[in-house]
Amino acid sequence: MTEYPQHPPRNFLGLPPEHSDFAASRALILPVPYDATTSYKGGAKAGPQAVIDASTQVELYDRELDDEPALRWGVYTLPALAPDLRSPEATIMGIAEAVSGLARTGKLLCVLGGEHSVSVGVARGLHDVFGDFLTVQLDAHADLRDEYDGTPYSHACAARRIAEIGPVIQLGIRSLDAAEATFLRENPARVTAFFAEDMHRDRSYLQVLAERVRGQRVFLTIDLDVLDPAIMPATGTPEPGGLGWYDTLDILRIVCAEAEVIAFDCVELSPLPGLHAPEFLAAKLVYKTLSLILSRQV
Repeated sequence: MTEYPQHPPRNFLGLPPEHSDFAASRALILPVPYDATTSYKGGAKAGPQAVIDASTQVELYDRELDDEPALRWGVYTLPALAPDLRSPEATIMGIAEAVSGLARTGKLLCVLGGEHSVSVGVARGLHDVFGDFLTVQLDAHADLRDEYDGTPYSHACAARRIAEIGPVIQLGIRSLDAAEATFLRENPARVTAFFAEDMHRDRSYLQVLAERVRGQRVFLTIDLDVLDPAIMPATGTPEPGGLGWYDTLDILRIVCAEAEVIAFDCVELSPLPGLHAPEFLAAKLVYKTLSLILSRQV
């Protein structure tokens, strides 16, 4: 039979079967295409597939690690999890159930959102399996509202709900309302916020972060609007003054080196027609995070 060129498989990183089979893979990718509570620009439900499609063009070789991590550990891409559109709460419960089952496999789970409320379901599912943990949140927004648009399960309430499970460290924050600022002042044991403006002026936050996460179990949640809109314009609620690529990698290196990252997610990509750089950035960020976590587990 004559051989002919083929497109790469439509899985994360476009891996061949021997590196993307469930049994042989140490990492799992769970797409959750959900954006029912989006309050500004919609489209985050298209984010997971956009990241997966872009990832097929990411080079597997990592110069920092001098390795092709995906070929060493394998990455299995799960079918997309359908949201339960009866209510935001029902969707969160469905995500929690799915995450709980996947976390019990012993593999590293990465969830691709979707809006940031997805992370509440991830955190609840992880808590069912691991018990207490610390959440590290990279985000432009505090997401500490108790309710928004009539639901406590809005994307604007994500960190507030997660803080009910365990402590949260936020990095890159540059947008919050007065009630959220009050909550931060009154609940320092539950939520610690590092504001982007301060982070740009003084990098000592990296040492503080290292001390806070050292030896901890960590759920890492990455809202892509933590990045500056100059490099990440494709989000539903962009905010000026965000972090750069290398600043973000410095944070990830510290968290992955000092803590036991039990799972992570990457949310809030809202693809822009005709502009493919943001989804490629997201795909490369996810691969880098996977690589940093798994390289520590060797």
